[in-house]
Amino acid sequence: MGRFTRTLFIADFMKGIRKSCFRILAEINKIILPRYSRKDLSKLSKFDKLIVGYRYYVTKNAL
Repeated sequence: MGRFTRTLFIADFMKGIRKSCFRILAEINKIILPRYSRKDLSKLSKFDKLIVGYRYYVTKNAL
């Protein structure tokens, strides 16, 4: 296995671990954090907007 191939293998392996971590985190978020799907996002408090943004970030990286 060449040096370049080994580097690609390690990078691909780390990408898989990262995605797995985000999937687990997304499942935990689904259980713990509140859902805002039926609420008007413009009327949320700053903290609620922070939670929506965090959930979006985790979900985007889990896919």
